Amino acid sequence: MTKISYKISVPVILAGFFAVVAFLALDYKNINFSFYILLLFIAIYVFFFGFATGQRFASPVKKLLDRATEMSKGNLSTRVYLETKDEIAELAKVFNKLAGDLEESRNKEESTEKSVDIKVKAKTQGLEETINALEQKVQNRTIELQRVIGDLNKFKEEAITKDSEVVRLKEDVQKLEKRVKNRAPQKPVKNKQIKPKNPKKTNVAELKKIAEDLEALQKQTKEREEKTEELISEIRKIKEPG
Repeated sequence: MTKISYKISVPVILAGFFAVVAFLALDYKNINFSFYILLLFIAIYVFFFGFATGQRFASPVKKLLDRATEMSKGNLSTRVYLETKDEIAELAKVFNKLAGDLEESRNKEESTEKSVDIKVKAKTQGLEETINALEQKVQNRTIELQRVIGDLNKFKEEAITKDSEVVRLKEDVQKLEKRVKNRAPQKPVKNKQIKPKNPKKTNVAELKKIAEDLEALQKQTKEREEKTEELISEIRKIKEPG
């Protein structure tokens, strides 16, 4: 800002000195010592007058420039108030209006951002609660499916065990049936009592019935095992994502 002050004060001072020198040149023969002293005071006055004039014009401009620098750094609340009524004062009014518009625009922007942030946080919180609830349901369903699969696997193992027992019993029955068939027939006892039924035929019929029941049980066990496999396959498909 010193440059502006110099640009204003130096021409004023030079003009003053030029006027004094011109006045001396017009009547330099009649000038006495007292007049030289007067000219010295006039020269000093011209110097300070020029310097003061430069400061007067430079001070408002410097003030305006300082406020503009503050506004460029983000301080939109800064204002410039000048007591003069010249063009610089009009420029200060325009600057104040511009700063006020920018401050109002920034306040509206901040208010909008806060409102948007609040809405986004509210929606995000609702989505997080929904996601947490779904995750909890998925975990509960997974635990339930794992328990069902465990029970089905246990049932499958039990079915396999029963199937092996049925096969073993069938083999024992077949062995027992062969032994009965290979047993030697007993001689009948002659008496007047009623003849009892043939134990051999009775045992064979009972063994056949037992064998048929075992075969039926084995068939039911196989059917139950197949149904169990189908159920396990369906549950695993449900458990798989997507």
